[in-house]
Amino acid sequence: MNKTSELEIPDISMYGMLRRSAEDHPNAFALDYMGNKILYSALISKIDTCAKAFELTGIKEGDIVTLCLPNLPEAVIAIYALNKLGAAANMIHPLSSENEIRNYINSTDSRCLVVIDMCADRIAGIINDTKLEKIITVSASDSMPGLMKIGYSIKTIRKKDLTDTRFINWNEFFSKGILSRKKIEDSHSGDDLAVILHSGGTTGTPKEIMLSNRNFNALGVQGRIELPDIGTNDSTLAILPVFHAFGLGVCVHIMLCLGACSVLLPKFDALSFAKTMDKYKPTMMLGVPTMYEALMSSKGSDKIDLSYVKYIISGGDFLSSAFEERFNAWLKERNAKVTIIQGYGLTECLGPTCFAAGEKYKPGSIGKPFEGNSYCIVNPGTEEKLPAGKDGEICICGPTVMMGYRNNSEETAAVLRRHSDGKIWLHTGDIGYVDEDGFYFYRLRLKRLIITSGYNVYPQRIEKIIESHEAVLKCAVIGIPHPYKIEVAKAYMVLKKGYTPSEELKKEIRELCRKNLAVYSIPQEFEFRTSIPQTLLGKVDFNKLRKEHIINCSNGENKDEYNEKRKSKDEVKGSGNVRIPADDAGSQSSVPVLVHSVDYRERKHS
Repeated sequence: MNKTSELEIPDISMYGMLRRSAEDHPNAFALDYMGNKILYSALISKIDTCAKAFELTGIKEGDIVTLCLPNLPEAVIAIYALNKLGAAANMIHPLSSENEIRNYINSTDSRCLVVIDMCADRIAGIINDTKLEKIITVSASDSMPGLMKIGYSIKTIRKKDLTDTRFINWNEFFSKGILSRKKIEDSHSGDDLAVILHSGGTTGTPKEIMLSNRNFNALGVQGRIELPDIGTNDSTLAILPVFHAFGLGVCVHIMLCLGACSVLLPKFDALSFAKTMDKYKPTMMLGVPTMYEALMSSKGSDKIDLSYVKYIISGGDFLSSAFEERFNAWLKERNAKVTIIQGYGLTECLGPTCFAAGEKYKPGSIGKPFEGNSYCIVNPGTEEKLPAGKDGEICICGPTVMMGYRNNSEETAAVLRRHSDGKIWLHTGDIGYVDEDGFYFYRLRLKRLIITSGYNVYPQRIEKIIESHEAVLKCAVIGIPHPYKIEVAKAYMVLKKGYTPSEELKKEIRELCRKNLAVYSIPQEFEFRTSIPQTLLGKVDFNKLRKEHIINCSNGENKDEYNEKRKSKDEVKGSGNVRIPADDAGSQSSVPVLVHSVDYRERKHS
């Protein structure tokens, strides 16, 4: 056992942790997908079979396999099957662009990819630029109940046939494991690499976050302590995705460690959210504020009874006191016996590290750290600890802190630092303070980050892409208000001499972004300028750009009035935070992925 602040963590694999839970609760439901309920005993059997299939495909200990999947049973099965083999799952977003997918695959030397079939055409366009030897395609219908599967197949039309022999569908792949009689032993330790998640790190440039078996199992143990009312008769709606820390760490692994059920939703429909809640009656809810906003406005929400809910947790975005008060009043009117819980964390420590619930609740705070975690506030850029009430950088020490950034020792050393107490502390780059009672408060984010519907968007990445266009001299990207998505990106561009602003040029730049950025990262607005404002120190004055945008768009009206007009103008179906409008999503709008958060942390908007 590893012991951290009285927290005992089994020195086993993620798979080993799940197997223990399955042995304790073999006849409890582990997963529920569209009404197809999978027992713990059946889930372990499927994982064991999948592990055999992967081994027959050539996957071995130490390999990295890329998974490009939404919340499907096959995603959960593949993650734990790879873990049993000692291989790592490289989790990527199905809305990633072709170039991003190619880079994710090449940077990890992945020879095998498991991908939702709706993205298969994009893979066909880059496969020869990678080392991929096998692409396993998964359909959202593979695990659907019979009649639903037939209906889905009739409605789904493939864009084109994939004749490349490197492609194989999930059922054919899985059947190879069924025929194998070989027994695969799981002898992997807590220190082994389990999963790679992606984030912008401290600079906004892409980082591969290495998370160990111990990281996941520590979160599972913390879940038992922090969520004492969750057990075999409980469930959560797994709306947050398995390719993000909160979704995989909490909605899946914690629930499986607790013997509870994870209700997998590959697609989130804001219009029928209340109906979905009433259908599954989850005892725990996890989401971002815009998701809860959608719940309040969804059809049937006026009649829904929420007396069965035990926990409602919000992360990934700033939960304003006004919304918290309004939502809690809404919950009370629907017989809920709980109030919304907010907390703080980030991908580099596998999602949540503290929250404000029960004895850890204080208005306006993010609560106190989970059992086994420690927080401290330091003078930014140093290791000097600051006293209570003093603003500084939030640092975290605990068993869920990442192994480091893969192949990036410089960035790892910048954020994982050994202090004078001998402990390794994660420097988050966020500012906050602790009061005299030990409650922590989030202030602001040092990183220049845009969160749109819970997705992290890194302006530096967008600027780099746009500035690669031969006509662009300088680009500055800011987040601008949006009625549902909270923020979206806007790009300001200064052209080189000899180039003239035009709609045609703007289309070229937008197309460049489509080819190189995920759908949610593409700026919603592009504006040509003769110059970009600077501070006295010669840096881009992003605050001035934001103020100019609000003034120009509102024509002197206040921000709330402007947003109400945008809300009416956009006519977003249900909620813009979950439905990807055609002008934003292009040909990828049909991918069954929803609003999620890469980083589980509090946020304030300027």
